[in-house]
Amino acid sequence: MEIERKFVLEAPPDGLASHDSQHFEQGYLAIDPAGAEVRVRRKDGTVSVMTVKTGMGLVRGEEEWEIEPAHFDALWPLTGDRRVVKTRYFVPLDGDLVAEVDVYEGELDGLVTAEVEFPDEATALAFEAPAWMGRDVTEDKRYGNRVLAVDGIPA
Repeated sequence: MEIERKFVLEAPPDGLASHDSQHFEQGYLAIDPAGAEVRVRRKDGTVSVMTVKTGMGLVRGEEEWEIEPAHFDALWPLTGDRRVVKTRYFVPLDGDLVAEVDVYEGELDGLVTAEVEFPDEATALAFEAPAWMGRDVTEDKRYGNRVLAVDGIPA
């Protein structure tokens, strides 16, 4: 299970480029309106994974495994116009937590979000985000990457 909250930032926080980062290309092979999705992702142009997620909101099911680069290359064209490209920065927070700050590119240029994963629901619900993290959109389906990939930045 994945327990995380998501936030929309007004702008990237100061000093973001000084943190570790990864560049992601991800595309969706299947999207179910009830919350299930199947995606492929390439990290930093080298490591490829396939992910299946179920549910939406604070707690979701997630299974992920590495795939051969040739499999990614074969599946990527099948994602059509259901893609997200972003750079993810890993920003340490209090309590051994990490904010994964995503700076989007392409059609989603200008959008900046942050996700924080938690060990349990109680910790997630008690979390008080730093002011720079902006607005909590955990329950706003429009900010899920799968919806962003199809519909673009919410109006």
